[in-house]
Amino acid sequence: MKKRFLGKTGFEITGMALGTWQVGGKWGEDFSHRNADAILNTAVDQGINFIDTADVYGNGESEKAVGRLVNSRNERIYVATKCGRKLSPHVDSAYQPKVLRQFVEDSLKNMGLETLDLIQLHCPPTETYNRPEIFGLFDDLKKEGKILNLGVSVEKVEEALRAVEYDNVTTVQIIFNMLRQRPAEKFFSEAAKKNVGIIVRVPLASGLLTGKYSASTTFGADDHRTFNRNGEAFDKGETFSGIDYMKGLDVVGKIKALFPKDANLAAIALKWILMFPEVSCVIPGASRPEQVLSNLQAAELPDLSPGHMDQVRQIYEQDIWPDLMKEKW
Repeated sequence: MKKRFLGKTGFEITGMALGTWQVGGKWGEDFSHRNADAILNTAVDQGINFIDTADVYGNGESEKAVGRLVNSRNERIYVATKCGRKLSPHVDSAYQPKVLRQFVEDSLKNMGLETLDLIQLHCPPTETYNRPEIFGLFDDLKKEGKILNLGVSVEKVEEALRAVEYDNVTTVQIIFNMLRQRPAEKFFSEAAKKNVGIIVRVPLASGLLTGKYSASTTFGADDHRTFNRNGEAFDKGETFSGIDYMKGLDVVGKIKALFPKDANLAAIALKWILMFPEVSCVIPGASRPEQVLSNLQAAELPDLSPGHMDQVRQIYEQDIWPDLMKEKW
């Protein structure tokens, strides 16, 4: 698989990587150690060398699964985790260096590691970006050998722009897909200028861009695609990229019509993201090993034509952009 540099971390990682929200059992499924191990080992068997997790995925079970993987393989696997979402309430005043330090210690213990390749603040409140002491903590942790790099996972483009003002921020994780294109307009050039790696999450808009959903599709009661459609539990943008579900189906139908009927729309949507050279990697999740293999088809696809790129852009500008601008995503 083709590799890309993860900004100023210097890590050479696979453009197709793996996100582990589903591995943590938060998509309407109970956590299964056996399934998690199968997903993770399939990813590495196929050449993936970058895995993204978080301490809140499965209340630490996802981190433990990633740790088992790393400690059982000989390959160099780069691990990114996140901290901060455990805070309750998740507000700026709860972000304190002592608490964040403990989160890092807990993640190291969960994964059985001495050093984290990348620790990311997990979508901190906007006010937290104005507190240098929070970002400075991670310089101390780096000197102590507990982390190699700091990154930030963000909800909004404006937060991404604020994050990269800190010199020690090496990566930004952000939502970017065919239905959520504003980061390419406002952020990518700034990240490239500062040599900040871009990790793309929610690349398939919570499954919408697989093209397999319909008006009659249902999700479990404990699946965020049921309970968070309007941001009831966490940021609205994390579910279907903040798009109204029915509108999303309509727009995805228009995108599907651009390609052959038998085309793998999910792979095309992932390839679309990798067409942007500023992107370091994309981290689709997988609920079973077969989904890892399906996602990896994107790496084998030829580049999308300029015509297809323009057509996807036009559909976004006509049907999506006006609504997203209200949210400043």
